[in-house]
Amino acid sequence: MIPLAAGPQGVFPPEVAIHVVRLACERPDPLGRRLSQWDGTERARQLIAEGSVEDISTATVRRLLSAPQLKPWRHHAWLHPKPPREATFSAVMAELIDLYTRPLGADERVLSGDEKTSRHPRPRSSPPVPAQPPNWPHRYEHEDTRAGALNLLAAFDTRSGQVYGPCYERTRPREFMTFWEHLDQEIAAHIRTIHLVCDQVRTPHGKAVTRWFATHPRFVGHFTPGHWSGMNPVEQWFSIFQRTRLRMVAVISQDDLRATLEQFICEWHQHAHPFNWSTKSVAKVMAQAPALAA
Repeated sequence: MIPLAAGPQGVFPPEVAIHVVRLACERPDPLGRRLSQWDGTERARQLIAEGSVEDISTATVRRLLSAPQLKPWRHHAWLHPKPPREATFSAVMAELIDLYTRPLGADERVLSGDEKTSRHPRPRSSPPVPAQPPNWPHRYEHEDTRAGALNLLAAFDTRSGQVYGPCYERTRPREFMTFWEHLDQEIAAHIRTIHLVCDQVRTPHGKAVTRWFATHPRFVGHFTPGHWSGMNPVEQWFSIFQRTRLRMVAVISQDDLRATLEQFICEWHQHAHPFNWSTKSVAKVMAQAPALAA
């Protein structure tokens, strides 16, 4: 291949644009480049190295990609289609939505449960500094250290917003069953059916867990479909906890972290509220369910 050179005033022939677009639509790996993705500089270097052009700038590469509206420097995560979801997918979705929206009996309760793993205390060399006039923002020390980790197991009452949330150093089936035993003792005896919604993770599905549910008929397990943790309301509560209590704070130890969590739950209960599902949100989820089940 004869390298193509720029014409008068740096104008390239159309063939160069074809090579630029072709390269943008290829992964670097088959060409022997160990790159996560192309950028303008690497594409220019590759075109010169393979002899497509004598010389070309990064700006020219970007300009030639603007016409076909290609932006290969961007990236987006997606889930590759797997074998069709279980035939009961839509039925599971409908069951969960029914749990979240229908009036409950006087002897029923619906809890949304999950784990938030590896919460690290992060001691900092100096405490955070509040905002100061005229234009000083809230500041916190950039450097921190690790001081172990705690794992939060939480259950969120979908009707009242009440939260049960002890911490454990590990998240084995043993810790899950200990947590559920705690719920069994904390929840009033007149509640005969506790619907427990969990994600599709391995821990709540072991043999010991199966035996535990069999010996505790008061608890009825419900599991969200794979990659649909958004159907678990406790995830929204986790987000609030993360944003309001764990950002830009100096938590010096596991005990301090546990105290922070306990205080947050105590303060949350002063204005606890559920995350209500509207008619519009339910209709939107169910409209997507048949397509995602295929």
